[in-house]
Amino acid sequence: MKIIGTFLLAAALCAGCGKTKDEPTGDTGHNHGATDTPAEAGHEATVKMCKEHNVPLAECGICKPQLIPDLKPGAGLKVRLASAESAGMVGVETATPTVGAMTEGIECYAELAFNQNKLAQIAAPVGGIIQEVDVDLGGKVEEKQTVAKIWSAAIAEAVAKAVLTHQTLDRERKLRADRVSSEKDLEEAEAAHRAACQLARTVGFTEEQIEAIRRAPVESPMLEVRAPFAGEIVERTAVRGALVEAGKSLFTLVDRSTMWAMLNIPEAALARVQVGQTVELRVDSLPGQTFTGKLTWIGAEVDERTRMARARAEVSNPDGRLRGKMFAQARILTRNTDGALLLPRSSIQSLETLRFVFVKLEDDLFDARAVRLGAKFNGHVEVLEGLKPQDQVVVNHGFALKSQLLISRLGAGCADD
Repeated sequence: MKIIGTFLLAAALCAGCGKTKDEPTGDTGHNHGATDTPAEAGHEATVKMCKEHNVPLAECGICKPQLIPDLKPGAGLKVRLASAESAGMVGVETATPTVGAMTEGIECYAELAFNQNKLAQIAAPVGGIIQEVDVDLGGKVEEKQTVAKIWSAAIAEAVAKAVLTHQTLDRERKLRADRVSSEKDLEEAEAAHRAACQLARTVGFTEEQIEAIRRAPVESPMLEVRAPFAGEIVERTAVRGALVEAGKSLFTLVDRSTMWAMLNIPEAALARVQVGQTVELRVDSLPGQTFTGKLTWIGAEVDERTRMARARAEVSNPDGRLRGKMFAQARILTRNTDGALLLPRSSIQSLETLRFVFVKLEDDLFDARAVRLGAKFNGHVEVLEGLKPQDQVVVNHGFALKSQLLISRLGAGCADD
């Protein structure tokens, strides 16, 4: 059906352009065969013209479609339509290239993870019984805020020993000042107090807390488990009344102001990737939003099965919209160009390995011009070579013009070489 549609479209464009041997050779621009025309005044060389399409025979894309794949950027072949109204009848639209900024990037997939440099497992420093739990899942905590309280006989013993040795040290200092005790007794008291305070610090008490308990004794001192930094509780195992062992994780604390995006970069693109490049993220569940970060690490090996290398980008997340284990489409920006010529992707035509566009020369004459393309993004393509800013390029319904070339390649050419 596509081939039939192509022939019908070409027929509409070429209406009145049939090949007849006895056609008069008037100056209509649609006569068959070729004629010699002086190239320039004062020169003997002549240019063979396609009488049917009124263009140089060597540049007639309809008569010489075999030349199309070999075109170099900036070179083109002419396509003459049946009349000045033909393009409008099939809806051909033209526009000049847009001049603007274009960033070239590498597209890949990413999975979001918590920033491991801003994640902490809040564990029980000693074994004991959880007496209080002061935060819950999703709770926001400040640095040094108490999240739980633990009691154990070991805690009570360590605190009591620290308080007792402090009292002993005070007494020895007074006795020494009165020259009642020896210097050795004072030194032993100081050593015992330092050891007791070190043990208390091991179970989580500071000297200030020990001093506060000494001044205001409590029956059952409890260890206050505190947050090491401000963040959000994303995991909780602490339960009031539970017996926990030393080192057991009670909470997972995360600062989500930044997230990690773990990227999978194709092996072929690694040569263009380096630490410090900007990374843009788009998440399907957050349409219309773009998150920006920096590439901070590139893996030292490629996965032997997927041929992908792991990489990491640190992404700002001030509103907390990004969450762990989200999937995202990532784009690593490798080049940024200002003043680039940009065309919509609908302008670009392909034939074998050739990329070309149709440039309007006259109402019924178009140039199938080869171009060299650069970056592609957001529905636009950068044209590196082959176009000028003032060129009128076909941006819509270019397939109608391309059908002319396809028809001639199928053996419906109009003129003999």
